[in-house]
Amino acid sequence: MKITDLLTKERIRVVSDVTSKKKALEIMSEMLADEAGGIPAAAVLNRLIGRERLGSTGLGHGVALPHARLERLQEARGGFLRLTQGVEFDAFDRQPVDLLFALVVPEHFTDEHLQILADLAEMFSDQELCQRLRQPIEPDAIFQNLLAWEAARSS
Repeated sequence: MKITDLLTKERIRVVSDVTSKKKALEIMSEMLADEAGGIPAAAVLNRLIGRERLGSTGLGHGVALPHARLERLQEARGGFLRLTQGVEFDAFDRQPVDLLFALVVPEHFTDEHLQILADLAEMFSDQELCQRLRQPIEPDAIFQNLLAWEAARSS
């Protein structure tokens, strides 16, 4: 599954008023919720926070990949959040996080969940890509940068 298949331009945001990990997860939950499908933002938030309690999803170098499995979710979906100021995320390198890609998958996704996380970890280990994503750009440009990275990877 392509990472950019998980994402829509509507689920990409650049935010300046986030000062905590919890607030970042709240915004991600709102972006990933499927109210029409019976998956409220509160349910997404509870699962993301539950996963964080098991251990931080902060990868280091300012990147975090919060993720969770959800019942009743029909397909995997992702959301990208760039913070103008990093927040404490309990990452192993103790660096504040300013790039977050959150992932929610159906409960039955096991191997797929792990493969998507591995692909995301590869994507966000590319420091050149991360630098481009940190530039003052609009969500559409962020989406195009992610598309370009994925196209270059698969060629």
